[in-house]
Amino acid sequence: MKRETSRWYVILSCDDVPAQPLPSTGAAAGVDMGVASLVTTSDGDHLDNPRHLKASAGRLAAAQRALTLKNRGSKRRRKAVARVAALHAKVRRQRLDGAHKAALALVRAYDVIVHEDLRIANMTRSASGTIDAPGRNVAAKSGLNRSILDAGWGVFLRVLAYKAESAGRELIAVDPRNTSRTCSRCGHCAKDNRLTQARFRCQACGHEAHADANAAENILRAGLALRDAAEAA
Repeated sequence: MKRETSRWYVILSCDDVPAQPLPSTGAAAGVDMGVASLVTTSDGDHLDNPRHLKASAGRLAAAQRALTLKNRGSKRRRKAVARVAALHAKVRRQRLDGAHKAALALVRAYDVIVHEDLRIANMTRSASGTIDAPGRNVAAKSGLNRSILDAGWGVFLRVLAYKAESAGRELIAVDPRNTSRTCSRCGHCAKDNRLTQARFRCQACGHEAHADANAAENILRAGLALRDAAEAA
């Protein structure tokens, strides 16, 4: 059992739960994780990123300011602490609900889902550095870290993993390196292929696409190659 502010939750863990396979679709997709869109598939579909923390930022800031004005040990301070905790708990519930809906949409549509093997803890590590060796672009990195955490990539991937297993879908994780720089048509890899966050144009063959959709195609190709190699071994 777990308590969050004034709410109690019962958490159940079960072994040997029978799978409930969904009907086969014969389709496979690569998925690229993002900030503008939570997920972009190799078919070019975008699953929205609701940004729950950003939407609640004003209320959270007001609640935290109110907390700083309360005397330690007072009844009003306890109520202010509970208010801040309740707002954070609401964001977590909203993020989890969005992850369930996005993951369910994918497992219903695809037999094989390939995603990036992301090291989210490393990606969101502080860029501030030390006094002797300060980091670069600290403010920009801090903003990106907040966006990644607000998107809830880790929550989404955990939910996707158990939904895929329950539905009898195949989930493959691949190395994400260079997937956003490589042309999905000719294979040319260069940093300047990605013109903007959303726009991709290959400097070798001229192929143009949404940058995240292009990356998702590369992710799918890498996953299928990985699976073929494992089957041939």
